[in-house]
Amino acid sequence: MNAIRLLGIRDTPLSVDEVLGAVGDHGAGGTTLFVGTVRNQDHGKPVTLLSYSAHPSAEAELRRVAEKVAADFPVVALAAVHRVGDLRLGDLAVIVAVAAAHRGEAFEAARRLIDDLKGEVPIWKHQIFADGSAEWVGACD
Repeated sequence: MNAIRLLGIRDTPLSVDEVLGAVGDHGAGGTTLFVGTVRNQDHGKPVTLLSYSAHPSAEAELRRVAEKVAADFPVVALAAVHRVGDLRLGDLAVIVAVAAAHRGEAFEAARRLIDDLKGEVPIWKHQIFADGSAEWVGACD
């Protein structure tokens, strides 16, 4: 059975329950979940608007990253979803989950999954600050 249970780049709100449900498995003794949310500041400056954009290849790159994690770690299941479009404070921007036989494997694989997603999947963040300045971040954050 394929360990990759759910992947997606979406313009609709993300669900922790959906992602956690996707990795549920009786063979897993540990499940690690990471949820990235829109915060109210960055670089010590208040954020008023945040928008994510994705390259058309983003889903294929997300699959490549997930396949590499599944190959490198003894995972039972993994899932990753990222939101695009305009997000408000507190909105969920990214969710990853990994289930493995043991907690250490689940933690290590989940850390690699979120780090590689952020570093390799072409998703860009545009932040507008309260002072009117703006910033593009080269990979999702």
